[in-house]
Amino acid sequence: MIGNVRDLQDFEIRSPEAKHAAMKVLVSPAEGWEGHVLRVIEVGAGGYTPRHHHPWPHINYITEGEGELFLEGASTRVTAGSYAFIPGNALHQFRNAGEATFKFICIVPAAGHKI
Repeated sequence: MIGNVRDLQDFEIRSPEAKHAAMKVLVSPAEGWEGHVLRVIEVGAGGYTPRHHHPWPHINYITEGEGELFLEGASTRVTAGSYAFIPGNALHQFRNAGEATFKFICIVPAAGHKI
């Protein structure tokens, strides 16, 4: 399978605790990757993902823009090239800290993927 993120559908992150955030699914069990989902999250200027926690861990890699990662009570500035491992049950949130779109890769177990 080969594709381009520009060709994928945006799924708005629907939560009263999110703003200007959307997700694109690159690879999932539907494409043959059993057990995991590779996603790209895009957060517009002034936007953020919900502040939340869940039992599964996930891995993030920042590809574009400037952001802030809130993780277990501390906020850290992140930019393209930054990465983070979010342990299961850790309270976390991503915020766009710049004017351009903030984008990051997110890998989760398939059980943790919701659209």
